[in-house]
Amino acid sequence: SVAVVGDYFVDRYLVIDPALSVPSVETGLDAYQIVARRMSPGAAGTVVGNLHTLGVGAIEAVGVTGADGECFELRSALQRWGVQLDGLLQEHDLFTPTYIKPMLLGPDGSEVESHRLDVTNRQPLSDRVQSALSERIRDCARRVDAIIVADQVEELELGTITPSVRQAICDLGADRPELPIFVDSRANVGHFTGVIVKPNASEAACTLDVELPERVSAEVAEHLARRLGARTGRTAYVTLGADGMAVYDPKSGESGENDFTHMPAYPVEGPIDIVGAGDSATAGIVPALCAGASAAEAALFGILASSITIQQIGTTGTASPAQMRERFGQYLQHFPSVLSRV
Repeated sequence: SVAVVGDYFVDRYLVIDPALSVPSVETGLDAYQIVARRMSPGAAGTVVGNLHTLGVGAIEAVGVTGADGECFELRSALQRWGVQLDGLLQEHDLFTPTYIKPMLLGPDGSEVESHRLDVTNRQPLSDRVQSALSERIRDCARRVDAIIVADQVEELELGTITPSVRQAICDLGADRPELPIFVDSRANVGHFTGVIVKPNASEAACTLDVELPERVSAEVAEHLARRLGARTGRTAYVTLGADGMAVYDPKSGESGENDFTHMPAYPVEGPIDIVGAGDSATAGIVPALCAGASAAEAALFGILASSITIQQIGTTGTASPAQMRERFGQYLQHFPSVLSRV
């Protein structure tokens, strides 16, 4: 059972056929013609979708949205996945954040994303809502096996994870060191303590005020992961794209084992779409930790999941258990010695 706390978005794809465009009578500008549309839960919702496809038994959503049509679609999609929604609050004076993605249809049927349209909130949450969210987080921590924090909004005051909500999460991490509290924060990972963190190399370097070289070596990745782990007091993962993932686990060091592991990425061939790759990695790592995997073993689950989802073009990808098993076999063909690392 996993609670996913954070910014719940709607990803709305609008497929435009340029060949059907007609001039507007009123403006003379082209009126783009939409021939298909699809939506999926985004940001924290992407993590939820990946957890669901992987077969996690119980998922709780904790966050806040507007009380609008986008909220209805979002909640309907989450309900189809069996997600518990009592912790997903609705506020009439907020938007349900939405990424509108126009997709230009090519003659061969392929789609190319055009300029995205973002609908986001430009006002902070009320003290009442922040207090309610903090209480929901503390409540669900009493019954779940792990908490994932999906901190999508970069501005400190404008998303679900406000300073006061963040403090509640950090306090919970200090009080419950045995509970996996896993934070993926786009811009504010340096504000978290007492939790597991997973930035990419650029986010980690920005947090630590380190100048990042053009190619991140294993040594640089280890430096970043160790410094992050020293700040948080718990495991630190640093994702490296095509170079894999770095893992620093202080608990392994305490038991006399190697406290750092670099896990290589699976060499994906052909076109890729990296949107949501970090979310699928998160969804691979956390259930593995709940099932008793070591930090390094869990990293491999994250790598397998993201290698599958980036091959799904123009959509928010997921990875099934069958796909994970197949990819694991393929992974071992490339890296037969990897089992010695875990």
